[in-house]
Amino acid sequence: METTQDIERLKEQSEKAAREYFRQGLNCAECVLKSFLELGLTDFPPEVIALASGFGGGIGLTRNTCGAVLGGALALGTLYGRKDPLAKETLQERIAELNGEAGVYQVFRRYIEDIEAKYGTIVCRELSKSYDWDGKPRKKNCQDIIGCCAALAVQRAAGGGT
Repeated sequence: METTQDIERLKEQSEKAAREYFRQGLNCAECVLKSFLELGLTDFPPEVIALASGFGGGIGLTRNTCGAVLGGALALGTLYGRKDPLAKETLQERIAELNGEAGVYQVFRRYIEDIEAKYGTIVCRELSKSYDWDGKPRKKNCQDIIGCCAALAVQRAAGGGT
């Protein structure tokens, strides 16, 4: 378990790296996942970044679920996702593993609740509605959201998902 000071340092590192990756041309989801992977909080290889490539612009520029939010969910999945969904013997055990009070879904739910508490939504279209899509202010807004999602994913990871 990390100390509060360690968690804050990791959050700052992840946020800074994610924001910098956006300036370098990575999409929002790639930024968050890459910054997470680089902290060494998971044993997944860097090539899993490919899983995030389609999520930019709210999933393929559809402006649906924010790619930064999805990148954080992917990052958390490297720690809390089921490596073998069929490992439990029964259907009921598999469902309980997901839905239970300490189930897999809970860490993701709390992460989403953190983002919704800050921004009111996780929908790219709504997060960027005040901005011209191609303008610098929208890109700055996205960069802020990317940094926030990276920090929140690290906070959930370093705090044991709680």
